[in-house]
Amino acid sequence: MSSVMGSGSASTTDALIGYREEVADLQQRIKNRRLQVFGLYGTSIAVPLTALTWVAVKVLFWLHVDTPSVINGAFGGSFAFFVIATLVQLYIEFVDGGSWQDSRTPLKKLRLDLELAEERRILEARRMTPPTLERQASYKERIPGEIARLRNESRHYRRVHLFMQWLLFFSSAGITGVTAWYDPPQPGKGALIGLGFTVTVVTAAAGYFKPRERAFNLQQTADSMEQHATALELGIAPYGEAEERVNLESFATTVERLRADQRMREQQLDQPQQGQHEVI
Repeated sequence: MSSVMGSGSASTTDALIGYREEVADLQQRIKNRRLQVFGLYGTSIAVPLTALTWVAVKVLFWLHVDTPSVINGAFGGSFAFFVIATLVQLYIEFVDGGSWQDSRTPLKKLRLDLELAEERRILEARRMTPPTLERQASYKERIPGEIARLRNESRHYRRVHLFMQWLLFFSSAGITGVTAWYDPPQPGKGALIGLGFTVTVVTAAAGYFKPRERAFNLQQTADSMEQHATALELGIAPYGEAEERVNLESFATTVERLRADQRMREQQLDQPQQGQHEVI
């Protein structure tokens, strides 16, 4: 009897894993297809933009003199690269049915396939739902992955914040240096305009997206979740009950509360400053 139950549980697990693999495969195909479409359209647009920028730089900075060979080489190389990249991608996309896995496949169709796969997975999971205790135990095993995800996002926003800060440092120092070096004739005036524009954009982006605050919140949530996961593993307070079911239920409730708090903080960061004060 136990072997029959074990066989049924294994088949249920294998079926759910199969649906998850199908969903993960479609998600990866959508990411790949999005990059393919972006590259195809991006390089096609970059070809005329590079040519127009080349002409604009010539008119603005070297209208009555020859353009330096370094500038011509940079723009010429970029133009040739985008032309070759466009031709290669067009060949891969359209010749002989395409060499990409989803050549000529609209992203809308892949998203629809993903929605259908998700729906099949949900229906099957609902039909083969395991007992509550097993679901709570499985939930506990997923928490380390969630902690790792939060920490990865925290590191990402921390790097974005550091990049913005260093860009501000160098751009601000560059403005002072170019002002002191030039009187400023061209190209010093153009460099000052570019540096000032960079400082303004980076300052505005840092104030709007708040990468430092996002990194702090994500790291704080990850640390709290890890603390509760360790307490559950060691059987210490607040998970010192004799019954495993009670500890798992309390753990799942606490982690979901931490995740809800994290989502609330993210929403507050996405709101304007006045809206944040009203929410708080």
